[in-house]
Amino acid sequence: MILIKDARGGKVWMVAPTYRGLPFRPEPNEPMRKSTLILAAAATVAALGAPAASAADLPSFADAPPPAPPPLAWSPWLVRVRALGVLPDPGARLSAAGTPVAGASVAITDAVVPELDISYFFTRNIAAELILGVTRHGIQGAGTLAGARIGSTWILPPTLTLQYHFDGFGPLKPYVGAGVNYSIFFGEQERGGFTGFRLTNSVAPALQAGFDYMLDEHWGVNVDVKKLFLDTKVKLNAGTIRGRVDIDPWIVGAGITYRF
Repeated sequence: MILIKDARGGKVWMVAPTYRGLPFRPEPNEPMRKSTLILAAAATVAALGAPAASAADLPSFADAPPPAPPPLAWSPWLVRVRALGVLPDPGARLSAAGTPVAGASVAITDAVVPELDISYFFTRNIAAELILGVTRHGIQGAGTLAGARIGSTWILPPTLTLQYHFDGFGPLKPYVGAGVNYSIFFGEQERGGFTGFRLTNSVAPALQAGFDYMLDEHWGVNVDVKKLFLDTKVKLNAGTIRGRVDIDPWIVGAGITYRF
């Protein structure tokens, strides 16, 4: 039954709903259907009435930081080209015809030479270094032999050291090392009336300290100091004069570093 009120006359009419001329009887689930329709209509109105999202409300990908570049591949190889100052700290113990020559010693000239250094890093802190260079030195008498010209020689002194490189100093990369030197003597020439001047190849321990200062990821500058505890056997005049000569050089170098 539906009540209809006449706004002008104040009369109320009662009209029974019909379907195809027959009285309309709602199904048992009709209230639930009406409730569903009402809720759907309310949701639609709410959605239409809600303010549209602006572009400012959306996440901005333009403000996100750029992705970090991939890490550079780490190379274990490093090379250096240096100028070396080879500064002997000489001494000698000589004998003539089996009799020690009291107060006899030698003086050995310094040398400045180019040098190539190849280093391989087993880890970021531990490396092996091999240096290659050739030096030429003059040898003169000292002490009771002062003024006597003995001779000159070339030395090939390859030196292999195991190094520890320290971290935490920014571009400054200090290191220390210890290893072994094998000195090869060749091209000996006698002077001052001596004959048969010969020096014996020798093995010596080596100590090292230095640093690289890296200018960028590849290039840097290097300063390096080594101490060799090197001595050798000497013979003159067909062995009638013989003994041992201490060379014990300091090797001071500076140059350019390149890391692959």
